Amino acid sequence: MGILNVTPDSFSDGGAHLDHTKALHAALQMEADGAAIIDIGGESTRPGAEPLAAQIEIDRVVPVIEQIRKRSAIQISIDTRKAAVAEEAIRAGANIVNDVSGMRYSAGMPAVVAGSGVPVILMHMRGEPATMQELAVYDDVVADVARELISIIDDAIAAGVDRKKILIDPGIGFAKTFDQNLELLARADELTSLGPVVIGASRKAFIGHLTGRTSGPERAIGSLAAVAAAQLAGAAIVRVHDVRETVDFLKVWMAIEERR
Repeated sequence: MGILNVTPDSFSDGGAHLDHTKALHAALQMEADGAAIIDIGGESTRPGAEPLAAQIEIDRVVPVIEQIRKRSAIQISIDTRKAAVAEEAIRAGANIVNDVSGMRYSAGMPAVVAGSGVPVILMHMRGEPATMQELAVYDDVVADVARELISIIDDAIAAGVDRKKILIDPGIGFAKTFDQNLELLARADELTSLGPVVIGASRKAFIGHLTGRTSGPERAIGSLAAVAAAQLAGAAIVRVHDVRETVDFLKVWMAIEERR
């Protein structure tokens, strides 16, 4: 899954794709590089980020989705917490909803997902991006995240979402400390019984902490270690900024693994 941030304040790419034409070209390049899904987001959810009005988000993402859909049949995921944004994105051609709040931010989101029948990625997060790091207190981060994800899944099913269309994301970097992020990656296989697992660790702060790399693009190589952990754990999807590098890495990794 290739990440396309259509925002002016992304922690990773600093608004490089806010322009719709640049965003389109970036999406098509990610597809050419081997991405199976393009994940488009118009609101930053980095630690400390403030909420964005739904219409601003719609104005950022829908034209990009429409332009991609005119040129490609690639799967498109809309990265949003808001029902109104998801609804407009699906109408424009998005195939998947990726909700970092696990459909708990917007009351209308379960109905939009259930009514459209699209798959949904339910991510674990506590609180809001502005305050979430204050809530990173767990007895056992993997067991606690699993238990909270089960509750999120149950709520989605109760709202009419097809169980077979639910994917889960442990929320690396969302209400997690440095050590907790590493623990989740090391034990991500314990989450696969809940459904297909999505791992999004690309360029995140814990990688910079380990490597000393301060900018997002400088963390690309370190991010491949997280991809390796996801592959070992049996994750279904890795959500990454650096598609070409990740695809090359996985081609070699999996060719070796097939011969073990």
